[in-house]
Amino acid sequence: MPDRRLRVMQSFGVPRSTTNPYITMLDEALAAEPSIDHLRFSWGAALRGRYDVFHWHWPEGKLHGSTWWKSTGKFVLTALLSVRHRLSRRIAVVRTVHNIALPEVNAARRRLLVSIDRQTAFRIIINATTPLSAGQRGTLIPHGHYRDWYAPQRHQPRIAGRLGTFGGIRRYKSVDVLLQAYAQASLEERTLSLRIGGKPTTPAIADDVRRRAGALRNVELTLAFLSDAELVELATQSELVVLAYRFMHNSGSVLAALSLGRPVLVPRNVANETLAAEVGDEWVLMYDGELDGRTLVEAWRAASALPSDAMPDLSRREWADAGAAHAAAYREASDIVDARARRYRRRRTP
Repeated sequence: MPDRRLRVMQSFGVPRSTTNPYITMLDEALAAEPSIDHLRFSWGAALRGRYDVFHWHWPEGKLHGSTWWKSTGKFVLTALLSVRHRLSRRIAVVRTVHNIALPEVNAARRRLLVSIDRQTAFRIIINATTPLSAGQRGTLIPHGHYRDWYAPQRHQPRIAGRLGTFGGIRRYKSVDVLLQAYAQASLEERTLSLRIGGKPTTPAIADDVRRRAGALRNVELTLAFLSDAELVELATQSELVVLAYRFMHNSGSVLAALSLGRPVLVPRNVANETLAAEVGDEWVLMYDGELDGRTLVEAWRAASALPSDAMPDLSRREWADAGAAHAAAYREASDIVDARARRYRRRRTP
């Protein structure tokens, strides 16, 4: 008997222009996959509709609204959804592990996120170094590249001495450390310039970046959400993209830079060492400890020596098979839940 066609609801709705490109490309891959019915999220359908699998991406995103009352309402709705999944003996919960640790949230939100994690029957990891706890079932589906996504945008020639960084500006991304290292590096290499693009999460962070950058020469700021065209311009004009994060595991910015043919400077850790081994260590330059000016200059010199037409090896990150790989994961998750339901029925049968 052939497997039934699974109805799979994602935790994301119809992608918008500001949606993470990973989600948009995954949405396209799932819509093209013939073995599943791909359902985009809505609260009504999630709470009352019929589906076999629910796939979570960043569940914490469902807990925040633009006002306190909207945040409260979203918390209540997410809690109700979690209750539905916990009580159901038919719905399989799948979660893509984008982040290793839970985000910093209040106690009530943390308890809800822990509950969602415990309901998860199957995990998809997008990085081979993402750990799974004992007894957790999961599979690796590598984060796809962005070459096709950014192909329609105009790619710029490299500007000699240009360093760049982009993405949402948060405390852990250490733009302050980058600016301090750049201040040291620009004393040694007067031709260096730095462009920073991305929306700060708070006005205080924006003010701090402006203050630090204002004291330096050849620093350009675009403290706002970058369109695809703006991101491609910033990245491709750079000889080196610098991501001085305090913690890095799955970074879309790293893959965006590599997809655009630009080397990156990142902190040394197991995930980045694995990525360097995959794509070529001349493309993933690493530093130990805190970034300083000497390290920044040495990395820039190595990056600027790459031929202008060189590209990293991203052959393991094609999107062509992403839909089928996710469908296989959904099937396995559904089988796990079906097996649990059969065991429950046997226990209940006199």
